[in-house]
Amino acid sequence: MEVLRTPDERFTGLPDFPYEPRYVEVDGGLRVACVDEGPADGETVLLLHGEPSWSFLYRRMIPVLTAAGLRVVAPDLVGFGRSDKPVDRAAYNYAAHVEWMRQALFDRLGLDDVTLVGQDWGGLIGLRLVAENPDRFARVVVANTGLPTGDQKMSEAFLAWQRFSQESPDFRIGRVVSNGCATDLAPEVVAAYDAPFPDDRYTAGARVFPALVPTRPDDPAAAANRAAWGVLARWDKPFLTAFSDGDPITGGGDRVFQKLVPGAQGMPHTTLAGGGHFLQEDVGPELARVVADLIAATPAR
Repeated sequence: MEVLRTPDERFTGLPDFPYEPRYVEVDGGLRVACVDEGPADGETVLLLHGEPSWSFLYRRMIPVLTAAGLRVVAPDLVGFGRSDKPVDRAAYNYAAHVEWMRQALFDRLGLDDVTLVGQDWGGLIGLRLVAENPDRFARVVVANTGLPTGDQKMSEAFLAWQRFSQESPDFRIGRVVSNGCATDLAPEVVAAYDAPFPDDRYTAGARVFPALVPTRPDDPAAAANRAAWGVLARWDKPFLTAFSDGDPITGGGDRVFQKLVPGAQGMPHTTLAGGGHFLQEDVGPELARVVADLIAATPAR
C-alpha cells in the first residue's frame, strides 16, 4: 500500500494552532496524529472531525475546554491532517476508519471515561466507537452529524455534495470547508485546510469519504450501523445534541437522537445560532462551553 506523509513544513505558522502532534501507529504501520492538550488527569474530551477537515477545525474550542480543566484529544483521521494518507481510494472504507481510530484511541492512548464530540464523519465514526466500546465513554455530544443506515432518504444537499466529490476535477479542500461555514474564512484559514494536501495524490481519503456514507440498505456499512443504533437505543448515559441552525445537510437530525436515545431524555439540547455545517468555525467557543457545562453538570459515574 502506497502511503503519503505530508511534509511537516506545510504545517508551520498556522493561525491559532500552536499544537504539536502526538503520533501513534495503527495496523499497517499507518501513523495517526493527535492533538493532546490540557491536564493529563482531567476528564477526556475526544474531538472527532469530519470530511474534509482535520483537527485544525477545533482550534477555537481547545482553549475553552482546557481552561475548564479538561484534557482534549483531537486526532486526525487517516487520510487527513498530519496523519498518513494511503494513495489508493480502495484502502479506505467505513469499517477501516472505525478500527484505525479504535486502535489509536484505546489500544495506543488508552483513553477511558471519554466524552465524545462528533461532527460530520466524526459522528459517523465516533458513534460506532461508542456502540462497539460503550464502557470507554461517559457522555456523547453530537453536532451536525448522523448515523445513517441506508434505510432513510438522504437530503438533496448531501446527494449533491456526494456527486460533486466524486465527479469534480477541481477539489479544493479549503474552499469546500469555507463553503460549509456561515462566516467568511480568512485566506490563511482556508490555506490551513489546504495544508495537508500538497497535490491531488494526497486527497484520496477526502475524495472517497462521501461515497462511504451508507445511502442504500445493502451498503457494506449498513448492518454495522443498524447494530450501533441497537446499542444507542439502550444508551442511558448523558447524550446531548448541539446542532447549528444553518446546516442544510444535517438539519433536523438532532430530533432523531432526541427521540431514540434514552440518555438524551431531559437533556439541555441546544441549537447554536449563526452556525453552518462546520459550526466549530462559526460558533466554536459556544459549542465548547456547551460541552464543558455538560461535563460539569454530569459527573462521571
